[in-house]
Amino acid sequence: MPGRPVAVVTGASRGIGRAIAIRLAPTHEIVAVARDAARLDSLAAEITALGGTCRPAIVDLARPDAIHRALDGVEADVLVNNAGVITKKPMLEFTPDEWHRMVDVNLNALFHVTRQLLPGMIRAGRGHIVNIASIAGRSAFPGGTGYVATKHAVLGFTESLMLEVRQHGVKVSVVMPGSVATGFFEPGADMSWMLRPEDVADVVAGILDTPQWALTYQVEVRASNPRKQGPGGQAPA
Repeated sequence: MPGRPVAVVTGASRGIGRAIAIRLAPTHEIVAVARDAARLDSLAAEITALGGTCRPAIVDLARPDAIHRALDGVEADVLVNNAGVITKKPMLEFTPDEWHRMVDVNLNALFHVTRQLLPGMIRAGRGHIVNIASIAGRSAFPGGTGYVATKHAVLGFTESLMLEVRQHGVKVSVVMPGSVATGFFEPGADMSWMLRPEDVADVVAGILDTPQWALTYQVEVRASNPRKQGPGGQAPA
């Protein structure tokens, strides 16, 4: 819809990214970035049926050249860097391809997408970048050497960027969800106690709705009353 601000959402074909795209669609024109063409078409159809506008961008985020081609000329008011992958296994069992895929999608794509869209925000003197990290960005778990390392890096990247660009009118925030009921978990896993993707989307929308002169920089989001107990009787994240 003409006149609406543009929100670019990566990893928009499923899970948290899809929920964010749908949540922002009433107020933003969505540029939905992901590899899965069929899922992006489904998302675009749903947003169109709701009266919004969605431009699918089929991109392998592990390829900087593909990012540049897909987003060249896009003037974004909002960027949500959500795309992420996880391989959970002991470090010595990682293949180099598995390791580099996580680093490429979870961290390097964050740089390349932001590098593509940030200059336009600085020229406009406004914009908001929201990076989706994880509680794993400040903690660890066995089998998490790759995933946890990338999410720690996202936190460092985000805070440094926030300090660099806030004088240009550009806001930078990071959201750290706990366990969210998405495809990250094995089929058959009990996800009834977890956050829903829509819960995280609502948090992102709230961050974007802060007053012009206020910045919500870092938000940690957990399930408010998880019904499942983890090892040792402790409630999981």
